[in-house]
Amino acid sequence: MRIAVVSDIHGNRTALEAVVADLREAAPDLVLHGGDLADGGSSPVGVVDRIRELGWAGVMGNTDEMLVRRESLEDFAAQSKAPAAMWEKIREIAGATRAALGEERLEWMAQLPMAIRRPGFALVHARPGDCWRAPGAEAGDAELEAIYGALGEPVVAYGHTHVPSIRRLSGALRAVVNTGSVGLPYDGNARASYLLLDGDGATIRRVEYDMEKELELLAVCGLPGAAWTAKMLRARGPAMP
Repeated sequence: MRIAVVSDIHGNRTALEAVVADLREAAPDLVLHGGDLADGGSSPVGVVDRIRELGWAGVMGNTDEMLVRRESLEDFAAQSKAPAAMWEKIREIAGATRAALGEERLEWMAQLPMAIRRPGFALVHARPGDCWRAPGAEAGDAELEAIYGALGEPVVAYGHTHVPSIRRLSGALRAVVNTGSVGLPYDGNARASYLLLDGDGATIRRVEYDMEKELELLAVCGLPGAAWTAKMLRARGPAMP
């Protein structure tokens, strides 16, 4: 079975629609989403509604969890070394995103599972049981095995870091793949990123989209995080507000 994983859209419907068009060409048997659907971009409502219209199953990301379980953000922020001002901005963004989405969409989001398994494959947002913390790029094979081996499948995909990678291992866990981000890549490449799996074969597909259109939408959407998101899109990487 050929499986596509589309993760970390972050409210960027412009990039999402380009990926949807590319998926028609790639023609996977199944499309799953890896979470972080709405928060930060110009079109949180449009992205959630489009995912539901497409019928893609998926997992909960950390920004999804902070929208439906506010304490998850506070728990993580309390342990973070990031500046308090950043967390204040994130709280402001989350509040505006909740208001835009409304209760029915938030209730749908609250039902997203932490993991999805298919024969030979598992998907999480960051790591099993925790959608806030993922291993760094420097993680060794033993660390990856310790984190993802418990899922009991030979191939595991995750997102969260916005940096795509394919790691081959030699044990029962044969591959750990980061999908990268559709809507907010952090690897210096402006193109949307998603994962295509064909058995043990993994390919990161990069998709051109009209980033200037998304920047224009951010400029007029009125959401409090729009300028920060635009800054990161232009930088093609993380940045402070």
